[in-house]
Amino acid sequence: MISYKHEVFMEVARLLSFTKASQTLYISQSAISKQVKALEEQYKTGLFERLGNTVALTQAGKLLYKKLLEARQLQNELYQELRALDEQFSPQVSMVLGASTTISLYVLPPLMSAYLQLHPNVQLTLKNRNSENILKALLDHEIDMGIVEGINKVSNVTYTPFLTDDVIAVCSSKNPIKKHPLEVNDLFDTPLALRESGSGTLAVLEEALAAKGIRLLDLPLKIRLGGTEALKNFVRVDTCLSFLPRQAVSKELQSGELVEVPIQGLTVKRTFNFIQRKGTENNFPYKDFVQFTKRQYSDVENLLH
Repeated sequence: MISYKHEVFMEVARLLSFTKASQTLYISQSAISKQVKALEEQYKTGLFERLGNTVALTQAGKLLYKKLLEARQLQNELYQELRALDEQFSPQVSMVLGASTTISLYVLPPLMSAYLQLHPNVQLTLKNRNSENILKALLDHEIDMGIVEGINKVSNVTYTPFLTDDVIAVCSSKNPIKKHPLEVNDLFDTPLALRESGSGTLAVLEEALAAKGIRLLDLPLKIRLGGTEALKNFVRVDTCLSFLPRQAVSKELQSGELVEVPIQGLTVKRTFNFIQRKGTENNFPYKDFVQFTKRQYSDVENLLH
């Protein structure tokens, strides 16, 4: 339904950049410009204002982008209804996902591989961001669906539970602290290395500590690091204690590089949810992907543990 040149226009409109659109679409900037120019000739009006190295939508461009988003919604609904009539219906469609670090690195890759084997006509793109930024990207139509944890719910988004995971205290195998079980109050005298603000892992840790009457601001925070891998690599060589998802450190726990440090009375759990803009829940391929990943995850979880 939506032509290729309209898809190109939508990507430029979404990113407000010909350069970025060429990178996400894997075509040259000249090809991008050619498609946009063809649309401007078709509609006999300018769609973008060129402002040096940046672009902005004209009023006509804003109107076209708004209508194309509506058309994409109708197209997805049509695909879903056609699929209900014929299970063999498999159109060429694309889906952009956003997920937090743990899900992007340790959960989704095997699930996406299995899904694409069954649905070769679906093109998947995965963006790794923290939970706060994924919600923003969803509301800004930068992604079609997200998987997030530890954020406050908003009214125009649908939340579907996916999985739960433990956040555990870990330290280097060379850290003397590993020999001593900790009480919650011991955290006041233990240097910490934690994730950056906006991280879902940090949010659920803060919530669990608050339930014990402890403010994160009152603890000796030595460093904040953006990303699970950076945090793991830091803790391996430092004397800090950190809190990381069990799924993210399963290999390091097995190899002995990291050690779990039990903290009496403190349990930190995360619930991951699929998030979608309301009204898109039953569209293909979103609904199909959600159902597939929920069915398949139990097997993947067994492998990871």
